[in-house]
Formats: sequence, structure tokens, C-alpha cells
Amino acid sequence: MSAPGGPGGPGGPDPDGARWFRRFRTTESAASRLVCFPHAGGSASFYFPFARALAPDIEVLAAQYPGRQDRRREPGIDDVGVLADGAAAALLPLLDDRPTALFGHSMGATVGYEVARRLERAGARPELLFASGRRAPCRHRPESVHLHDDEGLANHIRRLGGTDGELLSDPDLLRMILPGVRVDYRAIETYRHRPGTELSCSIAVLTGSDDPVVSIDEAVDWSRHTTRGHTLDVFPGGHFFLNDVRDEVVALVADRMADRLSTKETSPP
Repeated sequence: MSAPGGPGGPGGPDPDGARWFRRFRTTESAASRLVCFPHAGGSASFYFPFARALAPDIEVLAAQYPGRQDRRREPGIDDVGVLADGAAAALLPLLDDRPTALFGHSMGATVGYEVARRLERAGARPELLFASGRRAPCRHRPESVHLHDDEGLANHIRRLGGTDGELLSDPDLLRMILPGVRVDYRAIETYRHRPGTELSCSIAVLTGSDDPVVSIDEAVDWSRHTTRGHTLDVFPGGHFFLNDVRDEVVALVADRMADRLSTKETSPP
């Protein structure tokens, strides 16, 4: 297994895996794996607290989208389907050693869903998809945040509360992060769900009680995207409720993954 910072396959380092996913802790004894996808403008480091809290039982890999942090020199991808294509292709060789679940927040939930569809088509069904802070793929709202000027875009992400206020008040840092934010908003706002075979894994939906961009009805409709069943957990807070109740979310993830593995082990062949 590779050192933290880039996953590798059983036969050695995997260039695509190391480019797309970050491993913050080496967890060779982990019984399962959680692959995390960031929100619009987010990066792999958003999930460092998950990796720390879930070790050593669950290995955490976090996606690093092009145009972010150590991939900042790469052009961003403004199409969810293309983003999912790249992530799924890089992830597929890493899934043969332990059961894997996917976790995505906001835009990351949609990316995770599309990655799961691609993995299932390739015969590598994830055990579970955690869809956090995002309406169901079939529920569309007309949005055009990506067309706002820089001030309007910055004001929007301030209102959602997912980015450190100090970063947004520093003009130099703001100029660095806004291009990636804009690319991601263009990707998610132009995304349209394509009907087809839905997931055969369960979906665990998480949402904030006061999220201005996801209603409870829109969260419930994730049930339309799986043949296996779904759950819905509502947490106090807005769009980034995850930041306020991270311990509770981590505990839920650990419990659901343990339950899923237990069910799998006791199921008849």
C-alpha cells in the first residue's frame, strides 16, 4: 500500500489513483473504505477530519478535483459527467481489496451518484452511497450562480457558510479560489439527470433542516435513484450542517457501514 497522500493498487502506485484521490492516513487493517467527494469549490482536505475520526476501522479516500490545491495547474472540469468519468476510471482499480461506500456533500453527492452509476456498469457496485446536502438528481432548479460576477459569487458562498470567512475577505486568496468555485457551479448548475438504470446499492440521505437549497421533498426523492432502498436523516443547520455536527455524521457513517457489512456477511451466497 502506498504512503499517505496517494493511493496505490496491490501491484504498486497507480498514477490515476494518486492524481484523483488523497489518502490522509495509512490504514492497512481497515475492514472497509469510504470514498468522499467535495462540494463546489471544495478540495480533498475538507475530509481530513473524517479520515482521522474513522481510522483505523475505515480507510478514507478523498477526491481531488482538477484545478484544486496540488492540481491547481490543471484546467477545471465544468461537466459533472466528465468529472465522474475521470474519478470512476481512477477509482475502479482500487476497489478489489475491501468493501467500499461513497460519500458526497452538495455537488459531491451528485458526483458520487454518477461515479456509482459508472462503477456499477463496470461490475464494481459500491456497498452504499451517502448523499449529503443535495437534492435528488431528478429534481432540477433553474440556477445561474456561475454567471455572477466575482462579488456576486463570493456573496453567494458567504451566505451558504461553507468557506472560511477570512479566506473570502482576502482579495488575493479570493482571486485564487473563485475560478475553481465558478467551474464547479457551472458543472452542477448545467447538470441534467439522464434516465437509465438506477443504483442497486442503498442510498443514505443526509440533509440540513434549514438548508436553503435543498427541501425535504427534494431530499426524499433520492429514493427514486435506487432499487435497494434509502434512509433519510435530517440534522439541525443549513447547507453546511456537516461542519456543525461532524461528530454525529461520522458516527452515522460508521454505524451504517458496519450494519451494511454485517448484513452482507450474514446474507446467503
